[in-house]
Amino acid sequence: MSQAPIVISCGEPAGIGPEIAVAAWAALRDDVPLLWIGDPSHLPPETPSDFPVLARDFGAPRVPGQPNPAHAQGVIDAIADGVAMVSDGQARAICTAPIHKAALKDGADFPYPGHTEYLSALAGDVPVVMMLACDALRVVPATIHIPLADVPAQLTARLLTDTALITARALKRDFGIPAPRIAVAGLNPHAGEDGKMGMEEIEMITPVITALRAQGLDIFGPLSADTMFHAGARAGYDAALCMYHDQALIPIKTLDFSGGVNVTLGLPFIRTSPDHGTAFDIAGTGRADATSMIAAIRMAAQMATARGA
Repeated sequence: MSQAPIVISCGEPAGIGPEIAVAAWAALRDDVPLLWIGDPSHLPPETPSDFPVLARDFGAPRVPGQPNPAHAQGVIDAIADGVAMVSDGQARAICTAPIHKAALKDGADFPYPGHTEYLSALAGDVPVVMMLACDALRVVPATIHIPLADVPAQLTARLLTDTALITARALKRDFGIPAPRIAVAGLNPHAGEDGKMGMEEIEMITPVITALRAQGLDIFGPLSADTMFHAGARAGYDAALCMYHDQALIPIKTLDFSGGVNVTLGLPFIRTSPDHGTAFDIAGTGRADATSMIAAIRMAAQMATARGA
């Protein structure tokens, strides 16, 4: 294995990011080299002295549960520093701890909706896709953080095509699956039931699948979402392309609530993140669960190996 580390950007200091980073390092230190980017004064008091840190001065102390806009630029810069290290070959991947978007906007006028869009911008505005992954399931929502009422208008043939192609390329490059199989969910109940419950499947989703199959992709559907996530169905595909946020996230969070990983597909570098937020309510209490952070780091290491890094 390469000795280049996986970098962990600190995320929101007032959240559980510092705690789960230290816990993950303790669990993985013999297997995966790590480097945390942030203000050392924000780490838990019990942090071992040999915890690897790329120190940055954020200029204000950490108060668990109370985000401070004064930290905003430091949080943003830690992400950019981590991306630069991966891009320069000094690190194998970046694993990002959760951020608090309101604090970033208040403190630094952060113009991006979240991590994914900022990482895309750092990579040159490349098109990206969000995947949630665990051992039992990989899901990709075509639309993400928009009202359910807006989903039908946002779903286009171009969006579905691009999402499927980015997903297929990432499954090959980052997950080592030479001939990925992609199952596509319908938008409507029973995948529209031949037009009785909606026409999106007939008018848009099926033509996209047909065109992608003609290009050589092993992609099939649209499937009724209520029957495509049981164990027997999951055995037939490598990733599920879903139409909206909850259609994708409910099954994976039901199967593995603590072990899910957020992966950004389409970037020239590897980025993973734990699939949870800042958890201000338990920050500093010693109750934070590092399972998802550990899973995110392990997945980043596996993806780096698949890429030959």
